[in-house]
This record gives sequence, C-alpha cells and structure tokens, in this order.
Amino acid sequence: MRKLFNSIKLSMGAIALTSLPTVASAGSNLSQNDYVGVSFWLISIALVASTVFFFIERDRVAAKWKTSLTVSGLVTLIAAVHYFYMRDVWVETYNATGVGDTPLVYRYIDWLLTVPLLMVEFYLILAAIAKVPAGVFWRLIIFTTLMLVFGYLGEAGLMNNTVAFVLSMLAWFTVLYEIFAGQASKISAENASESVQSAFKTMRLIVTFGWAIYPLGYVLGTMMGTGDAATLNGVYNIADVLNKIAFGVIIWNVAVKESE
Repeated sequence: MRKLFNSIKLSMGAIALTSLPTVASAGSNLSQNDYVGVSFWLISIALVASTVFFFIERDRVAAKWKTSLTVSGLVTLIAAVHYFYMRDVWVETYNATGVGDTPLVYRYIDWLLTVPLLMVEFYLILAAIAKVPAGVFWRLIIFTTLMLVFGYLGEAGLMNNTVAFVLSMLAWFTVLYEIFAGQASKISAENASESVQSAFKTMRLIVTFGWAIYPLGYVLGTMMGTGDAATLNGVYNIADVLNKIAFGVIIWNVAVKESE
C-alpha cells in the first residue's frame, strides 16, 4: 500500500508539473507543421514519465543503488521543467513569425544542472562496488561545468566564440580521459562486475558520441552561422533523449541486475 501511495503521489505531481506551463501559455497552440515544437512536447512528456519511473524503481533496488536512481530521476525532472518553458518559447515565436526562437538561456541552465549530475553517475556506480577517491568526483564535476560555462559564454557572445570553443573542448577531453584512461576507468576495470563494466562502457560511449552533437551544433550555429534554428533544436531534442533518458535507463538496468 505504501508503494502504491507513493506511486500515486508521484503521478499526481507529474500531472501537476505538466499542467503548470500549459496554463501559463494557454494562448499558444501547437501548429501541425511545427515538427520541432512537436519534438519539444514529446520529450517533455517523456522526461516526466522517466522521472516517475526512476523514482518508483528505487524501491526495487538495493540500498547502495538508490542514490544512482534518485540522481537519474532528478536529471529527468530538472530537464522536464526546462523543456516546458523551452517548448513555450519555441511555439510562441513559431506561431508569431513562422520561425522558432532558440531557447538558449533555458537550454544552458538545464545543461548546467543536469550534465554535472550525469557525470556524478559515473562516480556513484563505482562507489557502489569500490572505494573511489574524492578526486574522481571533483574532476568530473569541475571539468564538466567548465565545458558548459565556456560553451555558454561563446554562444551568448560574452567571449570570443573560437576561444570559448577551444576551452570547452579541452574540458570535455579531460572528462573523456578520466572515464576512458584515468582513475575512474581503472577502478571500473579492476573492481567492477561484468554488468557494471558493461554499463560503464556504454555510458562513456554516450558521453563521447551523444555529447559530440552539441559541439557540432556550436560550430555550425555559432561559429559558421550555417545551422538553422529548426535543425539544431530538433537534433538537440533528440540528443537529450539519448543523453538523459537512455543514460538513466542504463543505470536502472545495472542497478536491478546487481540487486538481484
């Protein structure tokens, strides 16, 4: 009964969360030709559903994995709230001008909160099976944050976009080194079970190829000016399904396997 009650509370909270931005922008109707707007709506609801799923599934896994699922739920919850407002920005400008406006500030606020949390997941799954030095945690957090800060400064025109891009990439490469050849990678190889190693390897592939979409968009949209807003936002939205929802599902899967 307690689990059922908690599930009902989470579902009601998700419904209320979904309805708030809709009330605030009741005059904005989604155009049937606005495919990017449709993608904003689809992912915002998918993020809510994922949040409910991850929080409910906490009761299914062992105690040492609960924090990992909580963080996965927080990532999708934070992203959902931002997507509600990003979709409103896009839909309203699309209806008014026929061209949607890139919700740059909302997107970077979302990334600044969720991307470091995603990197924390590497630390958490290793901490569930071995003693992990605090340095691993701080390197993942600090360099991921620097990557995003420099990216925003470049895209917002607050810094030379080429210099900002180079500094952002250096921070990203430092993160990749940590999870492919650094201390985090070594701890996984030496201490993790087969299922944890598999999850770790899949997660770092997402950080490599899934995240590569964002600097590509930066180059096309900010540095070259050849990427149109519709294409960039559509691709970013699809990428967030992989980088946030699928990333969390991988963690859920290994948590369930290790708990059983």
